Amino acid sequence: MDHERIASRQLAPVVTWLGHVSVLLQVGGLNVLTDPTLADFAGPYGRFGAPRMVPAPLRGDRLPPIDLLLISHNHYDHLCDATIAAMVASGQMPQIFVPLGLKAWFDARNIPNVTELDWWDHADVTSDKDGNALPQPIRIHFTAAQHWSRRTPFDTNASLWGGYMVERNPGATDVWRFLFPGDTGYSADFRAIRERLGAVDFLALPIGAYLPRDFMKNMHVNPVDAVQIMLDLDAKQAMGVHWGTFKLTQESFDHPPRDLAQALQDRGIANDRVWLLRHGETRAIAK
Repeated sequence: MDHERIASRQLAPVVTWLGHVSVLLQVGGLNVLTDPTLADFAGPYGRFGAPRMVPAPLRGDRLPPIDLLLISHNHYDHLCDATIAAMVASGQMPQIFVPLGLKAWFDARNIPNVTELDWWDHADVTSDKDGNALPQPIRIHFTAAQHWSRRTPFDTNASLWGGYMVERNPGATDVWRFLFPGDTGYSADFRAIRERLGAVDFLALPIGAYLPRDFMKNMHVNPVDAVQIMLDLDAKQAMGVHWGTFKLTQESFDHPPRDLAQALQDRGIANDRVWLLRHGETRAIAK
C-alpha cells in the first residue's frame, strides 16, 4: 500500500482498493470512502457472517482523514458495525451520505453529519472536513440500482439502496465523474444514469458474488452484465469490486477474473479497461 500517498491530499484522482466494495477515492482535495467493510466477517458486529478470506490492508482506526463517507445500503457487507465504530472511536467525523431511511441507524449511535438522499437527489460539497474551501466543487448524486435492503428479519426494504456518482467541477468543460453503483442486478438504470448525468470517467464495477445465477441474477450482476454496465455508462476506465474478499456465494475466488476476461474478449474490449487491483493497491487515474 502507498501509505505516503493515501496519507496526503490529492487533487488529481487517485484510488485505493481496500477489498470488497471499500474504495478510497482521493480527488479534488477530498478523501472519499465507499461502504467501508474492514472487519473479519461481513455480519453483525464484524464477528459473525461471511468470513473475510484476505486480510484488510487497513483497519477502521487506521484510515486517513475521511471527508465524505458514502453508504449504498444496509446489508452487512456494505454497512459494517465494527468498521464504523472503529472510525468513530479514532475521531473520524466525515460528512456521511446514506439512502432514505438509513439515517436512523446512525442517529441511534449518536453519529452526526448524516444526510439522506433519494434516487437522483444530489448534494454539493465545497469544503473538506476541516472547513477548508475546495479548489473545485464536488457534487454527490445518489443513483438508482436494482437491489434491496434488510438489516433484520423485520425491516425488509424499509430503507433505500443505490449508488453514488462523484462529480468534480460539475457543469464545467473539465468535469470528471466517478460512479460507485453499490450492489445491483443489471437494469436500465445504467442507461438512465448515462442519459441524466453524463458519461463516467472511472467506474467501481461489481464483478463478483453472482452464483448460483438463478438466485443471484436479480440482485448481483455477473461479469457479462458488468461489461454491459460499463458500456451503458460509456465508462472510460473501471476497477473490479465486490469480489475476492469475503466468501459470500458459490463461485471460487478466481472465478470472477476468469469470467470477466472472457466477457471482455467476447465484446472486443482490452483486459486493462477493467483494473483488478491487489488489496491495498493505489493507482492514479488518468484525468
